[in-house]
Amino acid sequence: MKGFLKPTAALACLVALATAGCSAGTAGTTSEPSHTPSSTPSSTPSSTASYVLSYAPYVSATTASATDSAGSPDAYNLAFVLSDGSGCTPEWNGTQALTDATVASRIAGLTESGAPVRVSFGGASGEELAAVCDSAAELAEAYGAALDAAGATRADFDIEGDELTDADSVALRSEAIALLQEERPELEVSFTLPVMPSGLDADSLALLTSANEHDVQVSTVNLMTMNYGGSYTGDMGGYAIRAARAAHTQLADVFGLSSAAAWKGMALTSMIGANDVDGETFTLADAARVRAFAERHRLAWVSMWATFRDRACGDGDTASECSGVAQEDGAFGAAFAG
Repeated sequence: MKGFLKPTAALACLVALATAGCSAGTAGTTSEPSHTPSSTPSSTPSSTASYVLSYAPYVSATTASATDSAGSPDAYNLAFVLSDGSGCTPEWNGTQALTDATVASRIAGLTESGAPVRVSFGGASGEELAAVCDSAAELAEAYGAALDAAGATRADFDIEGDELTDADSVALRSEAIALLQEERPELEVSFTLPVMPSGLDADSLALLTSANEHDVQVSTVNLMTMNYGGSYTGDMGGYAIRAARAAHTQLADVFGLSSAAAWKGMALTSMIGANDVDGETFTLADAARVRAFAERHRLAWVSMWATFRDRACGDGDTASECSGVAQEDGAFGAAFAG
């Protein structure tokens, strides 16, 4: 891994949830137009400020699950918006039109409780729009269309696999998000990135640098604490905490933040139960431990992949449909919600 990236005056700040503005001295648009950026981040949270850790699970954009509402989520990460496979046309899961009536009904059901949706672009499969759109303006329009279809002011960019190593699409995405935030100053942006117990890799750091260079205002960096590899078959809760600690140092360095501000700009997403790597199992006890750690350090939110897996497996179920561990329906949601 290359050395940590040093902030310069040209870099935009990490607009963390409840931080006090740009640490790098930039005058970029923030996600809160009424906020006046200061030259330094807040070093400590206010002793009188109320803090409640949010629980924001990933949910299917197209299919309802009986466990979606377990834990009474504060927000939902709506997965995923992808290219339709023929160009710069966004669709839910790359298969259903943004105007699909069943998806509109699904979103209405999720938000009925008052919890907003965050539209997540990308994911582990399919074509992320930045890889197929021809210009930043066209890409920004595609992202905006999906946000409008969901009635959302929060956008998550889940970048992994080949998309993370494609420098051209990384730069195009950064440019498009910056354009989108110029048009929608209220837009809250998060990046969801793979992580190891040792922290973010060089490609993820390069993506964050690209966002900085294009003055993208980043609210949260969400760490995918999962699927580490065959040599990590031990304490999954412990690995998640190690990853968070390592990434915390990196985020503080990349964005020039105080320790407290770097924690506030972080979220953690775990794959519940059996992970995709044999031997990696994230338990209910791990969920409670990660929740307690996130509360103690005042992180932005915790999440999981995904609500539709928050149940024990039955006959004929595949690993993608259930947790693979003994549990009551919705038990992981309850553990993460606290």
